[in-house]
Amino acid sequence: MAVLIDELSKVVVQGLTGEQGRFHSMRNSAYGTRLVAGVTPGKGGQEVDGIPVFDTVIEAVVATGATTSVIYVPAPFAADAILEAADSGVELIVCITEGIPVRDMARVAAYMEGRWPVLVGPNCPGLISPGKANVGIIPHEIATPGPVGLVSRSGTLTYQIVNELTQRDIGQSTCIGIGGDPVHGIGFIEALQRFETDPETKLVVLIGEIGGDDEEKAAEFIAQQMSKPVIAYIAGFTAPPGKRMGHAGAIVTGSSGTAQAKAEAFEAVGVRVGRAPTEVADLVQAALA
Repeated sequence: MAVLIDELSKVVVQGLTGEQGRFHSMRNSAYGTRLVAGVTPGKGGQEVDGIPVFDTVIEAVVATGATTSVIYVPAPFAADAILEAADSGVELIVCITEGIPVRDMARVAAYMEGRWPVLVGPNCPGLISPGKANVGIIPHEIATPGPVGLVSRSGTLTYQIVNELTQRDIGQSTCIGIGGDPVHGIGFIEALQRFETDPETKLVVLIGEIGGDDEEKAAEFIAQQMSKPVIAYIAGFTAPPGKRMGHAGAIVTGSSGTAQAKAEAFEAVGVRVGRAPTEVADLVQAALA
């Protein structure tokens, strides 16, 4: 098994005819991901490397049975692209696009509340179930199948820690980049719930960063609901208070949202916190030994 995507996932790409959409989609298709359709309004009937392009997502879903949509469209149109995917019948929506206004995402969040599709992102690298499927921009070369589930707010730290694990011959079940924007889809708790029930996942790595209280809430959930071990990493120990650091959600006010406060919340419930990516991999290796 895997979490959210596997070898049976059938993917439609919103923005397949764009440069980024085509580049990453063709890489993922070569990896073995079942890429069945693309969507670009006004370009229906065309093909991209043999992949049919449709004008709307629902047309693509009806024609191909797509179960997953991945979105690469520009920020001004991305919120509407998410809403279109939500109405199409897909089970999973992965939005890679960054720079979507918070007001637009608030509208998306309100519309999708209580609806069936799971949203990952926006402003995220997507997710990969090594050896099965890759939906997004995570470089598959650094991932390998195995027992570690990973959920992260940071894209680049996802790559670094996955690579550190792979170098130690520790594979991954599924790696999920949830994105760091203040309004987003699936969060730590929803990912942890899925890893907890996934028999293939034996341990979870959680990568957080400064700002907000998602990590503190995740610590509470781990204490109450998780039977599997969790190793954490928090980016931003040296970040100055009161300044945004990268992601729109990464802002610290006083002691709230600091890396130290988040690390203490995890350690209080028995979660080991690595202070460097290499230390995270060492902790995982020791926990699996």
